This record gives sequence, C-alpha cells and structure tokens, in this order.
Amino acid sequence: MRIHLTSVFVDDQDKALRFYTEVLGFVKKTEVPLGADRWLTVVSPEDPDGTELLLEPDGHPAVRPYKAALAEDGIPAASFAVDDVPAEFDRLRELGVRFTQEPLEAGPVTTAVLDDTCGNLIQILHSK
Repeated sequence: MRIHLTSVFVDDQDKALRFYTEVLGFVKKTEVPLGADRWLTVVSPEDPDGTELLLEPDGHPAVRPYKAALAEDGIPAASFAVDDVPAEFDRLRELGVRFTQEPLEAGPVTTAVLDDTCGNLIQILHSK
C-alpha cells in the first residue's frame, strides 16, 4: 500500500494553482471540471507519477473553522520534503512568501513553515 493522493483545502483554486506551481514549483497533473469547482491536482516535477496533491475547495461548513484553528495554533496542514531548508527558505522569501517559522533545527530534521496564501500553513523539511 502507498499514498496515492492527499489534499489541502484551499479558498480559491486558481490562486492555489498559481502559488503551488509558480512559487513552490509543482506542476499541474489533473484538472477536471466539477460544476463550479474542479478536481485539480499537482505533483512534484521530480516525481510526476508520484503522490498527487489535491487543491480541494474549502466550501464544506466544517473546513474553514478547522483550517482557522490549525493556522491559529501554528499547525501545518501539510509537509513537503526539500533538499535544503535554508536555501529553499531564501528562494521562497525572495519570491515574497511569508513564513511563520524560520528554519529551525530539531535533532535530525530542519523545518520552516510558510503561509500558502490559501488559508494553510505548510511545513518544508529536510532530514540529515
């Protein structure tokens, strides 16, 4: 068994697609119209057949309070592996990304947390 798909709830699919592709560097994998929304996924360009990230609309009544509670408590909605957190932090900050946690070493991992502009905190990390 392996993870095929995971999701983040987003407040605007177009804005999310721009952020996750143009800023974070993912590529669009699937886009299927579903009424006012879409089944919209992105993947890593390094693993185009790997785990897909669904940019899921946050219209369900339970989602926005859930997202707000996570963000208020500083809890990331997802975690993405990078090769070098300080370098990625610098690259993303140059692009105007807002971080809620600068690079932090915690034993064998280094992490940082960013705001995805769609209502989520996202952790980036690398292991030593």
